[in-house]
Amino acid sequence: MTRFTLTKHFSPDLTIDANPAILKSMLNYSEIDSVLRALVEPTRRQILERLSRGPATVSQLAEPFGMTFAAVLQHLQTLEASGLIRSEKIGRVRTCRIEPGGLAPLADWISERRIPAERHLDRLGQILAETDQAPPKIQDQEKDEQT
Repeated sequence: MTRFTLTKHFSPDLTIDANPAILKSMLNYSEIDSVLRALVEPTRRQILERLSRGPATVSQLAEPFGMTFAAVLQHLQTLEASGLIRSEKIGRVRTCRIEPGGLAPLADWISERRIPAERHLDRLGQILAETDQAPPKIQDQEKDEQT
């Protein structure tokens, strides 16, 4: 099997080799990256908070913010592109709602990392508990030798 290496030259002295296998595995995180980018903005988190209480029109969502309608629409487009909300337009009114399962990829990713970390911490707790319960053998031996 031939191993393919992608080489990119920025200058004659600088060469960066990219392993396609690593790149391919990183592409699997694009959905998670999109959700995280959407959540990084406080305004978008506030919009999600409002939508968690139920559907709302764009006008209702824009009301509490001191920004233009166009700016709120850009935030909504980002949230919709990341899969966190969906919207539908009936006549001149666009209504937005939370997308069920929009946070699922992020929750799954966190869960996959949390479980092994918790196992390591549980094991560390067991080791520390065993250490606390075991009598200090070295100190007892030193006392016996001194007497």
